[in-house]
Amino acid sequence: MLMQDRKIAPGDETAIVDEAITSRRSVRAFLPDPVGEQTIRDILEVAARAPSGTNMQPWKVYVTTGEAKRRIADAILSSGIRAEKAVWDEYKYYPDQFFEPYLTRRRTVGFGLYNALGIGRREVDRMREQHDRNFVFFDAPVGMIFTIDRRLNQGSWIDLGMFLENIMIAARGRGLHTCPQAAFAPYHRQIRPVLGIPEEEVVVCGMALGYEDTSKPENNFRTERASVDEFAVFVR
Repeated sequence: MLMQDRKIAPGDETAIVDEAITSRRSVRAFLPDPVGEQTIRDILEVAARAPSGTNMQPWKVYVTTGEAKRRIADAILSSGIRAEKAVWDEYKYYPDQFFEPYLTRRRTVGFGLYNALGIGRREVDRMREQHDRNFVFFDAPVGMIFTIDRRLNQGSWIDLGMFLENIMIAARGRGLHTCPQAAFAPYHRQIRPVLGIPEEEVVVCGMALGYEDTSKPENNFRTERASVDEFAVFVR
């Protein structure tokens, strides 16, 4: 049943929407429980109501499960290209040089996750193993790869971002969790032949989708958010 078909008691709308948004987080360990194809289709149908300039709807998604998902992981992990050596030749996610306040925020989330996992700051091999879990979609039953036509401009990338957020919120409305994963982008050469992605499409990111494994310590980690006064300017 789609969100718009549900019966919502008067006055509950704010709480329902706020809960879906605030309970969204990057889950990094999933149960093997399958997610039905119709549920995935419902999520994507709702998410496609995201706004886009002149209704261009520039997003494209490749939904993988089972063997297809495993082939993506095998192609990347057998490539011999470590994450620190991967080349971001399609687009750049991060700046060449981090600066404040972004440097501190980046370090805080990295150290916080590794602390939750009991990984020390010098345990490079264990850090690499954890990063490689991206490529098995953290064991989620559904792995999605998102692309955009490379001829489109930055505005369409903003539209794609809103589509991604809609997927994550719609998933929460169905008791599911997600993890958006930019880690896939530098491995577009490994992913393309597996999914038949044409060269005119840029591999933007992946996303894991499934049911959270609450027994895993990494899922107890919570990030903080800056206060409204730190990022908002009210002009009167």
